[in-house]
Amino acid sequence: MTTSKDLQPVKQRFGIIGNDAGLNRAIDVALQVAPTDLSVLITGESGVGKEIFPQIIHQYSPRKHKQYIAVNCGAIPEGTIDSELFGHEKGSFTGALADRKGYFEVADGGTIFLDEVGELPSSTQARLLRVLESGEFIKVGSSKVQKTDVRITAATNINLAEAVQQRKFREDLYYRLNTVPVQIPALRERPEEDILLLFRRFASDCAEKYQMPPVTLEEDARQLLLTYRWPGNIRELKNVTERMSVIERERIITAEELRMYLPNLDMEKLPMLITRDNSQKVFNNEREILYQVLFDMRKDVNDLKKLVHDIMSGTIQLSVENSEHYTHPIHSVPSIQEIEAVEESLALDDAEKEMIRKALEKHHGRRKNAATDLKISERTLYRKIKEYGLE
Repeated sequence: MTTSKDLQPVKQRFGIIGNDAGLNRAIDVALQVAPTDLSVLITGESGVGKEIFPQIIHQYSPRKHKQYIAVNCGAIPEGTIDSELFGHEKGSFTGALADRKGYFEVADGGTIFLDEVGELPSSTQARLLRVLESGEFIKVGSSKVQKTDVRITAATNINLAEAVQQRKFREDLYYRLNTVPVQIPALRERPEEDILLLFRRFASDCAEKYQMPPVTLEEDARQLLLTYRWPGNIRELKNVTERMSVIERERIITAEELRMYLPNLDMEKLPMLITRDNSQKVFNNEREILYQVLFDMRKDVNDLKKLVHDIMSGTIQLSVENSEHYTHPIHSVPSIQEIEAVEESLALDDAEKEMIRKALEKHHGRRKNAATDLKISERTLYRKIKEYGLE
């Protein structure tokens, strides 16, 4: 099994920082598949650094001395993408003043990286499938079949399996591209040490570039850096670090100063939601799961209101030990209006706190198990336990 030490030369060559197990696994898979001609689909959120892995695959493959072309499929207009990829004949459309070679012809013998492959229009998907299956393509405006020997790697930050179900992406093309899947972890899923290593590297690089001392963090700012969700991942961390380095006069950054550079900080009031398996209901964000809890609580309150309504004009019969029954007049049963007032006062924070408390009780204080049950990270759970005084 490849160790982190074995991967260090690769990390240094391609500027990869961190020792996360998921990251190391992705690098290892890229190295193992590089000598083959298998198609590779790289998945991960925007900003995690997916574009580095096709370069690793190309540089460690027999094709490394041939062309490597990266194509952003989402940045090319639908009307011209076929021409960009497969070329066109002179006069095939308005503006086609000469023959043009496409990327698949230029990169013959090399590698093409299709970034944002999920954005390809359906007609182009059909053309791409033909290249993958037979190595054949036809230029726009031509009837001549041409051959090419190209290794294809692709990347996407959308769920292509869902796109297939929604008929937005061809199923046969999906399986052709996804011969070897490589998943890049989000920054929030990586260890705290990785986040600090990345911050220090970006701060050091910026200081060297602009001839200034590197910025450092006070302890409260350091904790904020580690607990922030980083929806933009490494790209966002780099941008934040560079902006602070250039704008802030003081080289020691406080939490108050760091907050000004984190526009998505308000969302951190809610726990991070990890995607559930397909057998469970999937929530798009943290608020949705809390609203679901409130909905369930509202149902319980409505049941209580119905019970109170049934007994308001009568008496409550209480059952006690020895099966003795007592009839007790109602003097302090809450009114419907009072119950509704309580219902309306239920806050998201209260529901969240109750969820965490019940999970901790269920697992007898074992925080790792509680975090798994809540579908949040352990780091987020620790922060919420402290915030709500549930130690």
